Amino acid sequence: MINSALAALIGLLLAIFLIIKKVHPVYGMMLGALVGGLLGGLNLTETLAAITSGVRDIVPAVLRILAAGVLSGALIKSGAAASLSGHIVRGLGEKNTYLAIALSTMILSCAGVFVDIAVITVAPIALMLVARNNVSLPRIFVAMTGGAKCGNIMSPNPNTIAASDNLGAGLSQVMGAGVVPGIVGLAVLVFVILPLIPDKKFHAVRLPESEQGDGKNPSLFASLSGPLFAILLLALRPVAGIVIDPFIALPAGGIVTILATRDWKNAGESVRYGLEKMSGVAVLLIGTGAIAGIIKNSTINDWLASVLSSGSGGVNGLLLYPLAGILMAGATASTTAGATIASSSFAGVLGTSGVSAVQAASMINAGATVIDHLPHGSFFHATGGAAGLSFKERLSLVPFEALTGLVLTLGTIAWSAIF
Repeated sequence: MINSALAALIGLLLAIFLIIKKVHPVYGMMLGALVGGLLGGLNLTETLAAITSGVRDIVPAVLRILAAGVLSGALIKSGAAASLSGHIVRGLGEKNTYLAIALSTMILSCAGVFVDIAVITVAPIALMLVARNNVSLPRIFVAMTGGAKCGNIMSPNPNTIAASDNLGAGLSQVMGAGVVPGIVGLAVLVFVILPLIPDKKFHAVRLPESEQGDGKNPSLFASLSGPLFAILLLALRPVAGIVIDPFIALPAGGIVTILATRDWKNAGESVRYGLEKMSGVAVLLIGTGAIAGIIKNSTINDWLASVLSSGSGGVNGLLLYPLAGILMAGATASTTAGATIASSSFAGVLGTSGVSAVQAASMINAGATVIDHLPHGSFFHATGGAAGLSFKERLSLVPFEALTGLVLTLGTIAWSAIF
């Protein structure tokens, strides 16, 4: 056992510093974990054992993330994702442009498309609206990223899977706990947060490459069939007591999407595309597991729990988990990494925190959306590049995205307190 939480924090800060200095996040977190373990009093063998243990704990999440690539790839390469976005924009009309764009990324993210990819997919449509309708680029950008965050807390995405798996909560129940906060968060985003953004002109550096299925335009029913089928399979556990793991449900949804859109000739390409997009997240989780192993073997979780131990147990339990998600996601600039580290590190205090596994997982999941978009992570650069923003332009929008995540977190805390 590491003698002090300070050593683990030093290791984590070192990992953040290395990532900011352009060291690959996996190696940055592995080196930070090594330094944290040695500073904490472990010898080299014990440090490696702690790191290996942390990596071993996240292997189930890695498998499910790779399986999710089938659904994500099928939605994008078949044109289903772009079709959904197009139907929403046309249905809501030009007067509701921001709502349409936010709802598009929300639905894609909710369906299991990774948040980066949801924004990249909708970006060409959003930029077309900026050019034709003279709408604000900074506002429509935050509508995209904020909508993706709203959908992310009620989705079978890697962060939700990791939080539910590490805390022993049902995935469909954790997804369900995010529905009301996500919908409320979308409304606050569109009608409160977006008007706060200064309507200034941004210089679009470049137009993004389209990820919209090479002009394919399947019907709305065909586009929705796969995600709905996957969600139905996941819902069998709370409804009928039949457990269908995401490892099965998500690829099954991808297969249904391919069949419904009649895109079976490109099935292999869709699967390869999805695997390529998810493999980066899976590899990142190896580094995440390394630093999580050190944190889990330190006293940092006990320290944080004791800091929040003053006052009534219910309030403290409702503060511990979202704060853990916020801090860990901010440290790694990743929703997936933050939710994974927080849920694995603080699972040990679940029995004394006064909250259920579903409540804890949903609050960690929401907290991980607050500052997961900082410049030392991939979300910052991938989404900024998709909209052609400069570093300075992208950085100026970080506070508004954080405000969206904070609204989602407060909504999830309130929902957990009520139910």
